[in-house]
Amino acid sequence: MTIEKARFNMIEQQIRPWNVLDKDVLDMLIVVKRENYFPEDQKTLAFFDTELPLPDGSKAMNPKVEARIVQELSLKKSESALLIGAASGYLAALLAHMTRHVTVLETSPVLKELAEKNLHADGVRNVALLQADGISGQHTGNYDVIVVAGVLELIPESLLKQLNVGGRLLAVVGQLPMMHAQLVTRTASGFTERSVFDTVLPPLAGVEPASTFKF
Repeated sequence: MTIEKARFNMIEQQIRPWNVLDKDVLDMLIVVKRENYFPEDQKTLAFFDTELPLPDGSKAMNPKVEARIVQELSLKKSESALLIGAASGYLAALLAHMTRHVTVLETSPVLKELAEKNLHADGVRNVALLQADGISGQHTGNYDVIVVAGVLELIPESLLKQLNVGGRLLAVVGQLPMMHAQLVTRTASGFTERSVFDTVLPPLAGVEPASTFKF
């Protein structure tokens, strides 16, 4: 099977059936080559419905979860994004394709270096990677979009404070056996929240929430 056939099957057999139907998102999955973010022995596996192992012992998300996250955020080219957790750099590349700039915070020096290498090799220039704990409040900024690439028990208040008005945060919250992807939007008067899909992700490695926000 060719790489392009594997990509086609991934989109048609995994991603569309998971309610990812936005044409811009589907077109992006063809343009941003997922195999470029994995080593040679994993390139064909990059299109499977599985979480691939990463060099630090953690795992990358499966493709349908990444695509669904991007779709739910309704990204705009004028927006700035914050991603907590670099993994292989692929989710950062997806966000970068649809926004103005992406800041990535990663606690693992191994993953920071891997993601930087992959993004540079793929020609992605609007991503900045920092070795920092994105949950504790060690790094702060102002963003239109925030994505947490790992499960949390609760959403930290330190992250919500960094959302611009109209900004959206997506994080998977909960514990086994049930975890929910929560989409939080900041309004002029506060925050709104809705559950957008159920999934299971590993905990976000190397971070400890400093404080949490309850709706």
